[in-house]
Amino acid sequence: MTIGEIKIMSTIERLKVMEELWDSLSHEEKECESPDWHGSVLKERKKKIEKGEGEFISLEKLKLRDRK
Repeated sequence: MTIGEIKIMSTIERLKVMEELWDSLSHEEKECESPDWHGSVLKERKKKIEKGEGEFISLEKLKLRDRK
């Protein structure tokens, strides 16, 4: 399936394909490893939290911030 074929599909069709892909991936025993930078980001966030510098916001505020 090409990007062009995907773009002409309806939203419902694309969601169904996405669900089928997700279902097939979720049943695989082999796990994907996270990239190294994920661990670095998590360590930095943990340090901020331990220092009392962590920032916690509501999902609503995050959505508003992302729109700007």
